[in-house]
Order: sequence, then structure tokens, then C-alpha cells
Amino acid sequence: MNMASGAAVRNDKLIVDSVHGDIHLRPIERTVVDTASFQRLRHLKQLGMAQVTYPNATHTRFAHSIGVLGIMEHIIRVAKSPLGLSDEQQEDIRLAGLLHDVGHYPYSHLMEKVDKVQLAEEIVDGSSTINASVVKYPNHEEIGRLIVTKQDDLIHALGGLERATRVADLFTRETTSDPQLSKLIHSSMDMDRLDYLLRDAQAAGVPYGHIDLNYLLHNFRTSPSGMLGVDEKALTAVEHFLFARFFMHKTVYYHKTTFAIEEASRQLLRRVRDANKYNIPADGNAVKTIVSGTDLGTFTDAFVDRIIESAATDDDPVISALANCIRRRKPPKLLKEVCVLEPNQEQHHAGSTFRQNCRHQLRSLAEKHSLPLGRFLVCKTLPLTLEERGAQLTEEQARNLAPEEREELIKVFVRGDDEPVSVVNIRHSVLHICSNHFFQSYRLYFVSADGDPESLVHMLKSDVANWDAT
Repeated sequence: MNMASGAAVRNDKLIVDSVHGDIHLRPIERTVVDTASFQRLRHLKQLGMAQVTYPNATHTRFAHSIGVLGIMEHIIRVAKSPLGLSDEQQEDIRLAGLLHDVGHYPYSHLMEKVDKVQLAEEIVDGSSTINASVVKYPNHEEIGRLIVTKQDDLIHALGGLERATRVADLFTRETTSDPQLSKLIHSSMDMDRLDYLLRDAQAAGVPYGHIDLNYLLHNFRTSPSGMLGVDEKALTAVEHFLFARFFMHKTVYYHKTTFAIEEASRQLLRRVRDANKYNIPADGNAVKTIVSGTDLGTFTDAFVDRIIESAATDDDPVISALANCIRRRKPPKLLKEVCVLEPNQEQHHAGSTFRQNCRHQLRSLAEKHSLPLGRFLVCKTLPLTLEERGAQLTEEQARNLAPEEREELIKVFVRGDDEPVSVVNIRHSVLHICSNHFFQSYRLYFVSADGDPESLVHMLKSDVANWDAT
């Protein structure tokens, strides 16, 4: 018997999901779900290592993918007639929703972003030890394409390589796919986000992600040109959705403890890969080999867990300290955090001052306390905006975006107009003002180790207390 977020398969066509209720599976979708390639998603946590902070946040990419299919089922009812969708197109977009996350790495985004990790030594020296000629780890969408078009079980379940390629084109936004259909999976208000906000909020036990899903779904419309949007009467629900996403990032996804242990994991994986240890994929080509072959089933959270366990006794004191803080669930200590809410990412602010001081003073701090520089984690969250594309753009700039970028803006039908406009351009919407700002958190953590004096963290906090002062 299969399980989806604590809910059981009642028969061959219906799943009861704890977030969305009844979700109908067609025969081809049931066949896809039953493949080993899709079942792997049961062993990938949706929220990475967030269970360190939120103990119940152990739900999986499997449950989320079923949930996205459930939402897609509702939206297709709205879009199929105005868009003139054939039965085949409807099934393709349902399958794309079901398979959109099939390419995720162990612990979801954690391992995928190893190439973007900056070690403290590199920040201080203003350099990088990553070989520019080394093939970077592909993103999870590219990996998903490989899995869908290379794994025999999925190709067979989908009825052949031709359809597998069409489905992959939709969730990777290839030029061969319909951009309006791809928008259902990739946009500011897509089926992916609509599911994970509700699911993650429920698992974490926080109220911020509880959006008015049914009202949003019932107010989707399509224009004569085939543009998808939301009726103006649902504008408040759209605003609520975008604020919910904003607050979920601040509260859950960027939580200081979760972020700390995930950053420790990223830096551990980066250092282990640089040292060519514990069978971590050496580059992107090695990752592609894993996901294209018979080893795909081993590429789960347990893959990273084994590396962490092995690295706990490593001869390198930084590697062993990182591994032990993860396996013992003793996250790095936050020495200082500087949060900024600004209208312009280019202007100087307290966060950039803090990062500059980390670069110029961190080595002296480490030497003062006879500590390896690598036990300090200098990091920052991604800039967080209310509308990912529109927030940093004027109306004229938004109009000049490439078509695939314009598709990512949330569209709203106002005053009975036939064609929708971007929500950030509606002057009576709070987003017209708020979307021009971004939030970002700059943080300095310290990885404790056996033998450290109890007073060390207190002394370090005192030493860096004024590093954001101009």
C-alpha cells in the first residue's frame, strides 16, 4: 500500500491527501507513481534539515508531488476550454506537475547548491578554490529531465520517449513547450508554490502559509490570447499568497537554526568534494552518471547521511567539526545577524558593512582565539521579495523583459479588461509599494567542537558585536 503524507491509496484511481483531500490518479499516473524512479521521492525530505527546528517537518517530495497533481487537476478544469487543451495536452501537464520534482538531490536543494558555497577562507582572501573548468552540479530541473528521459521505468510508464520528452519540456520550460502550460508549474503563483506553502506550514505547525487556495483556484481565468490570470475580486487572496510566501521564508525556510545546520552541511559537502573523499560526486558529469543509471535509487537523503557519518572521524579538524555538529544535532552558534529591508539591492547598507568587516577582520578573530578559519560560516540568505520578477523592476522594465520572464509575473484581470496586468502595477494593491523592497539576512556562525571553553561563544559574540557599524 502506498502512502501520501499520511494518507492511503484507497483504489487504483484515488489518493486521500492530508492537505488537499481526494486526488484522482489516472491509469498512466498510477503507473508513473509506482515506478522505482518516482518512489525514490519518498526518501527525500521536502524541507531539507528543517526537522531540526520543526520536528514534524519530515514530509517528502513524494507527498508534495502528489499534492501538485491534485492542484493541477483543479486548474485544468478552468483552463482546458479557454486554452483549447486536447486530452493529450491535459494529461501532459498533469504528468509534468507530478514529475516536476523527480530530479531533486538528497535533502532537496541542499546538495544541489554546493557549487555556490563560499568558504570563510575564500571570503577573507577574495578568491575561490573551485576549479573553473570543473563541470558544476546541474540544477534539479536538468536532473529531472535526465531521469524522465533516461530511466527505462519512467519511459515505459509514460508510453515512450516522445511523451517523456514532451513532459520534461514542460517542467524545464524548454522552447518546445507551451509557455502558458509551463507557467502552471513555474511562475510566482504556480501549482508548486500553492502546494508547498500549505504543506510546509501544516508540517511546521505555523500559520503563515495557510492561503485561501480554493478561492484562488476558482478565480483563475484565461484571456482571449491565452494568458492565465486571476480575477480582480481575488486580489486580496493574491496579496495574502505573496505575503504568506514572504513570511514562510523568514520564519521557516530561513530560520536561523535550520539555516545554520544546512549551511554546515553545504560547507561540509563542498570541503569533502574538494578533498575527493567519501565517494561524493566529483562534478556534474558524475551526478549525471548516477541519475542516468542503476544507482539512482541510492541517491537519497541517506546518501548525504553516510557522508556525514564517515566525515565525523576525518583527520581534517574543520571537516570533523562540521560533520559532528550535524550528526549530534548541535547547530553552529549564531554570533551575529544583520537584517536589512531595502528598496535597492545595489546600495550600501548595514548588511554589506557587516560582510565587509567579516572579510577584513575574521582572520584576526580566528588567530586571536587560535581557531581554524573554516569553523566560521559567513553566509547570507537569498534576497527575498514579494514578487520575484516585478519587485526590482519599473513598469517599463517589466514590459521589456523576455517573454519567458514576463510569464513569471502574477497577472490580474482588472476593470473587466480582456487581458490581465502584472499585480505589481495595480496601484490600489499594497504590492505596488511593497514589492519594490527586498529582505535579506547576513549571518556569521561558529561551529563548536569538543574541547572549546564554555565562554568561547560569548567572547566571540562580544568581539563581533559592532561589525555592522559604519
